[in-house]
Amino acid sequence: MIELLGTTLFVFVIITLLVMGFASFMTGAAIANTWRPLWQVVFYGLLLGLADRFLTFALFQGELLSLTGYLIDTAVLIAIALIAYRFNRVNKLVNQYPWIYQRSSPWSYREKS
Repeated sequence: MIELLGTTLFVFVIITLLVMGFASFMTGAAIANTWRPLWQVVFYGLLLGLADRFLTFALFQGELLSLTGYLIDTAVLIAIALIAYRFNRVNKLVNQYPWIYQRSSPWSYREKS
């Protein structure tokens, strides 16, 4: 597992899930709240993956150039950002256009009949 992540599981949880996961969640929310397209979530997720690798390297002596570590970290960060994006986009649509849409779950909406 250490070879795949480029660091220990503890560092992965602290840096990737807690620190960069929060940044990724806020990124997805900001992109949704400003009505930007979904592809920007992926683009900024790739950049957050680079920052995650650097923090892992600088603070915990993890591997900087670990390809599998970058891919795993970035996939997790993009997934978090996509969840935040969808949740905030649905929330914004339902609150901004209450006469058109109603929430059917935290992740989806439907047109009012």
